[in-house]
Amino acid sequence: MSDAPEVLFVCVHNAGRSQMAAALVEHRSGGRVRVRSAGSAPVETINPVVVEAMREVGLDLSQARPRLLEDEAVRAADAVVTMGCGDACPVFAGKRYEDWQVDDPAGKDLDDVRRIRDDIDERVQALLASLGPAEADASAGREMHRPR
Repeated sequence: MSDAPEVLFVCVHNAGRSQMAAALVEHRSGGRVRVRSAGSAPVETINPVVVEAMREVGLDLSQARPRLLEDEAVRAADAVVTMGCGDACPVFAGKRYEDWQVDDPAGKDLDDVRRIRDDIDERVQALLASLGPAEADASAGREMHRPR
């Protein structure tokens, strides 16, 4: 068994915010944090504008698929971050919960999705710092290419 912390990101469709957050944690932690994402009502595919915005910073979501939120994923997580899923996320004692008020990228143009991505990235870096020094050190050393 690994002692790496596990984070679960949850939004409604698992096609934008939670997928971006999971990819950013995976990248910034260098694998030091296990990460999952899920949706309370997942759709068929990832938002193509989200895929494009993430590609700009060197992260490929083209093969990612939305997944249904299951109790097992919540039980396995050390931290659960919700982003607009309302009361759909089960609550278990002893888990750390955060609710991030982040705009939904659905129907937004690329400039808006870039802003959402960058907002999530800042929150991810703060989350990693709160998980412990090793994760914060990894995050600090993993810069991303930003479009000009």
